[in-house]
Amino acid sequence: MSKGPISQFIEHNYRHFNAAALVDAAKGYEQHLLEGGKMLISLGGAMSTAELGISLAEMIRQDKVHIISCTGANLEEDVMNLVAHSHYKRIPNYRDLTPEQERELLDTHFNRVTDTCIPEEEAFRRLQEHLENVWHAAEEKGERYLPHEFLYQVVNSGVLEQYYEIDPKDSWIVAAAEKNLPIVCPGWEDSTTGNIFASNVIKGNLKASTVKSGIEYMIYLTEWYRANSEGKGVGFFQIAGGISGDFPICVVPMMYQDLEWTDVPFWAYFCQISDSTTSYGSYSGAVPNEKITWGKLDIDTPKYMIESDATIVAPLIFNYILGN
Repeated sequence: MSKGPISQFIEHNYRHFNAAALVDAAKGYEQHLLEGGKMLISLGGAMSTAELGISLAEMIRQDKVHIISCTGANLEEDVMNLVAHSHYKRIPNYRDLTPEQERELLDTHFNRVTDTCIPEEEAFRRLQEHLENVWHAAEEKGERYLPHEFLYQVVNSGVLEQYYEIDPKDSWIVAAAEKNLPIVCPGWEDSTTGNIFASNVIKGNLKASTVKSGIEYMIYLTEWYRANSEGKGVGFFQIAGGISGDFPICVVPMMYQDLEWTDVPFWAYFCQISDSTTSYGSYSGAVPNEKITWGKLDIDTPKYMIESDATIVAPLIFNYILGN
């Protein structure tokens, strides 16, 4: 496949340092897929609010990603941007805000993520009603689902289409829901929708067991990995650090150390984009070789570390893989 102008620019200009690491990681990702491998992408930080969906949705549609691990925030914030985009407020001078100005944002129902403020009423509340409906419907039938499965039910039902404020092709959740893409969402409880669910449980409106737990996500991931790791194997493309990266990568040592399954292959490719300083005790700042000692990667696993801003790097890599 001949490459488009974005890819040609990257190859011609990105020759050294983090720029060269970007090219190497993109080519490694591409080669892994060409050889029949599958890829997990983990989303930390606030990548959905950074509108990564513009490039990630097309990656999903073209089968360049096979499973996603994300925080609860990334799971919900892509949909919030979809239904309330025009109500978001951008604050370029966010570094200069006083505590009083931050409180004013809260009082006017804006929650700030760096330079972007999410509108509480239009974003959270529009989604809340429809999520509560599917939670109650499942409970009445005695059914239980994972957090992302409930969100898929809402998105695929079409009830949110009345609110769409961006082209749905730029929403990675819409693309994922259409394909029923596997998602792992560890720590969903600390998200806004997780908090809303917890409040319903505390009020006695719902049972805690209606939404499946993090342990059940690990079981779900174990079954998926066993079914998809033959041949070239499964690669791991990590955007930022935290639980969205650490949770899924641990499935491999869990299977062969704790379950004592001796035929479990290591992750077959690894790339991390992080602007975390390499440091003592930092998961985000740990170099890939450290993961060998934890039984996650092997000596010859292709490993890439790009020390840069993921909001810049990830869309470039995705566009290179897409041949743009």
